[in-house]
Amino acid sequence: MRADARRNYERILAAAGAVVAQHGAEASLEEIARHAGVGSATLHRHFPSRQALLEAVFKDRVETLCAKAHDLAVEPDPGAALVTWLQAVGAHAVTNRGLGASLMPGAGDPTLGDTCHTMIVNAGSELLARAHQAQAVRPDVTITQLLKLVGAIALATEHDHDGAAEADRLLTLVIDGVHPRGMRARGTSDVTGEDQ
Repeated sequence: MRADARRNYERILAAAGAVVAQHGAEASLEEIARHAGVGSATLHRHFPSRQALLEAVFKDRVETLCAKAHDLAVEPDPGAALVTWLQAVGAHAVTNRGLGASLMPGAGDPTLGDTCHTMIVNAGSELLARAHQAQAVRPDVTITQLLKLVGAIALATEHDHDGAAEADRLLTLVIDGVHPRGMRARGTSDVTGEDQ
């Protein structure tokens, strides 16, 4: 791809991500082209269908999440690194606004969902393994459980005015618990799973 074509591709992808986050997966292709500063013909040359564009947006977001996990894997506090990544996953899920549903099997790349899910699970598993080693999380916590939790929070907040911020607040509440710090009920476990 020539340099100018690559720039147009990246501008369209970034614009599509922003417009989908604002208007959902049914966002107008014309609006995406306008937001990217390109004509409709340029958009269609790079992405011959809405499905192709949405798949590219979704895959780009997943690759960004995986890169963030890789960057966080060297942080000195494995527990904080895991939480930071889960917050990014929550923001990712909220800004998808119907993107996942629009990529259901039967249209486009049938392996995209499974491939992206595997990428996210693998990236998160590495961070969780470090957090387990540091005893920063309970030993029985799995990455699948954490991702389901984040997904449920994102689903509950995706239509809020500021869904990403609300998802972040709810995730923090779940991680910290509802008790004031240092005031857990007698007999309950701390985040490491050990009784206080």
